[in-house]
Amino acid sequence: MTGLPLLSLMTFLPAAGALFILAARWSSGPAHPGHDNGVKWIALVTTLITLALNLVALSQFDAAAPGFQLVERVAWGAGLEYHMGVDQLAMALILLTNALMPICILASWSIEKQVSAYMTLFLVLQTLMQGVFAAMDIVLFYVFFEAGLIPMFILIGVWGGKNRVYAAFKFFLYTLLGSVLMLVALIAMAIMAKTTSIPDLTAFAQAGGFSKGLQIWFWLAFFASFAVKMPMWPVHTWLPDAHVEAPTAASVILAAVLLKMGGYGFLRFSLPMFPDASAAFTPLVFVLSVIAIVYASLVAFRQTDIKKLIAYSSVAHMGFVTMGIFAGTEQAVQGAVFQMLSHGVISGALFLAVGVIYDRMHTREIAFYGGLVHRMPVYAAIFLLFTMGNVGLPGTSGFVGEILTMVGTFPVNAWVTAGAATGVILSAVYALTLYRKVAFGKIENPQLVTIADLNAREWVMFVPLVIATLVLGFAPMIALDFTRPAVAAILAGYDVFASAH
Repeated sequence: MTGLPLLSLMTFLPAAGALFILAARWSSGPAHPGHDNGVKWIALVTTLITLALNLVALSQFDAAAPGFQLVERVAWGAGLEYHMGVDQLAMALILLTNALMPICILASWSIEKQVSAYMTLFLVLQTLMQGVFAAMDIVLFYVFFEAGLIPMFILIGVWGGKNRVYAAFKFFLYTLLGSVLMLVALIAMAIMAKTTSIPDLTAFAQAGGFSKGLQIWFWLAFFASFAVKMPMWPVHTWLPDAHVEAPTAASVILAAVLLKMGGYGFLRFSLPMFPDASAAFTPLVFVLSVIAIVYASLVAFRQTDIKKLIAYSSVAHMGFVTMGIFAGTEQAVQGAVFQMLSHGVISGALFLAVGVIYDRMHTREIAFYGGLVHRMPVYAAIFLLFTMGNVGLPGTSGFVGEILTMVGTFPVNAWVTAGAATGVILSAVYALTLYRKVAFGKIENPQLVTIADLNAREWVMFVPLVIATLVLGFAPMIALDFTRPAVAAILAGYDVFASAH
C-alpha cells in the first residue's frame, strides 16, 4: 500500500485541473486560438493522469475481498464526516468514468466557443461523478449526486443545439424534483439510525431498523430520484431532448455514466436497505421495464434524427438493467451490472460516431446520409461493430448483459422475460435499418462526395472502445468475476428479507 489517499487524489484531481484552467484564463486576458489549444491539452493531460491514478488504485484493490476498500474517513464535526471508499461495483463504474473522459476531451477538440469554460465544466463533472460512486456517507453522496446536474445543465444550455435552453431546463427540473423526495428520506433515515454512514445505515436496515411501512415510503422516495435518472418509462422524456441538443461529448457522458447513477442507487440503497419494499414493488418495476424496452424500441424506429434514435435505444437498454436488478437473482443482477458497463462503452461510441459525421456535415438527419461505406469505409466498419453491439450480437459486450438479465429473470417471471426478449428483436429492426440507410446504397447527396474518413484523433477515440466491446464480448468473466463479491454482498441482505416477505 502506498499510504496515499488515492480515492481523494483521483476524485479531486480533475477539479484541481479545472481551477488551473480558470487561473490561466484569468491571468492571460482575452482568449486566443493558442490559449484555447493549451486549455484542451491541460484538460486531456488531467484526465489521463486521473486514469493513471485509477489504475494505481485498481492495482491496490483486492478484487476477491467483499466490502469497501481504500477507505478514507475524516470527521468534520456536527455529526458530519468525509467518508470515501469503493467496492467492486463502485470501482468498475469509476473506471468506466475515468476511461471515457480522455476520449470525451478528444471528441471536444473542435469546440471553439468559450473553450476554458467548457473544459472546466467537464473536469468538474468528472470529480462529481467519481464522488457519487466513492461516497460512503449519505450527505456526501447527495451533494455529489445533485451537484452533477449543474455542469451538465450548463454544457447543454450553452454549447447545445437550437433548442438547448428548453432541453437543459427540462433535464434539470426532472432530475432535481425527483431528488427532493430522496433528500427528505435521507434525513429521516439519518435521524432514525443516528448515522449518515452508508454501510452503517445498511446494517441498521438489515437488522430490522426500518419497519415495512417505512420501507415503502423510503423506497418510493428513492425511486422518484433513481427512476428519473435511469430514466424509466414514463419519466424518460427529458432524455431524448437532452441528447439531441447536447454537444457530442456531453451526450457520451450522459448516456455512459450519468444514467448509471440510477442503477447504482438501486443497488446501493433500494435493494439492501429496503428489501421488503423492493420485493413488494418488483412487479411494478417489471411492468415499467418491459414497457420501456418495447415502447422505446418502437419509438426509436420512427425517428428521423440519428441521435434521438440512439437516445430512445438507451431507454430500452436501461429497461434490461432495472429488470435484472429487481429480479434479485445473482445472474440477473450480474447481468444488470454488466449491461451498465457495456452500455457505457457502446452507447458512448455510438454518440461519438454520430458526432464524427455531424462535425463534417452539421446535420443528424438520417435522410441526409447514405452510401457512407464508399467514402468512409473505416468509419462504416466501426459504426457497424457498435451497431451490432447495440443489437446484442454474440461476441460483443451487448450480448452478455442482455442474455444474463433474461436468463436470471426467467425463473422469477417468464412472461416478463418474454416481453423483454421482444425488445431484442425490435432493437435489431431499428438499429440495422438505421445502419442500412446511413452506410449502404449509392451516394445520392452530392455533399457527401467529398466527406473524409476518420482522422488520427478519431482513430485514437474509437480504438479503446472497439477493444473494450470485443474483450468484454469474448471474455466477459473479466468483468463478471470482478463484480461478483459486490453483487453477492448486495444480495445477501436482500435474499434473506425478500424471502421472508
